Amino acid sequence: MEAKHPDGWEHVVHGFAPVYDARSRVLVLGTLPSVKSREAAFYYGHPRNRFWAVLAAVFDAPVPQSTDEKKALLLSSGVALWDVVGQCDIRRSADSTIRNVVPNDLAPILRTGQIRAIYANGAKAAELYRKHLLPATGIEAVYLPSTSPANAACTLEELIEAWRVLRGENIC
Repeated sequence: MEAKHPDGWEHVVHGFAPVYDARSRVLVLGTLPSVKSREAAFYYGHPRNRFWAVLAAVFDAPVPQSTDEKKALLLSSGVALWDVVGQCDIRRSADSTIRNVVPNDLAPILRTGQIRAIYANGAKAAELYRKHLLPATGIEAVYLPSTSPANAACTLEELIEAWRVLRGENIC
């Protein structure tokens, strides 16, 4: 749900559920779904976002195409996925404009899964997590470089290398 304001701001309410189950061992948090992700009705829906390519490479799997394939990759790899922000005001998809944050409640994921570590996809997710959720969870989030197309500083190969840390948390 989005309410547009004349000055370009939108009030965005996170529109889809987290992905997790009892086998989830790590939790990856983004900030808030982008405009393209909201249009696609699932996480990391921008065609240039490298999240799914990175995750597939980390877990030696084919790059998922459908929402069901994406969910299957996450769950089979022990990865829970959600966002820090439950609702906020934002201009388009610019994380730098996020204000008036209402955070998501991570308690259901932490109660259900076997979460050993929390990872933040990008600096803004890490910052918002520290500010809004760390006091409630008591679990430090590990910063990972953003998979966003806005992060041109990292190549796909560099992202894959940094994100390989997820594998270590998922070994039974």
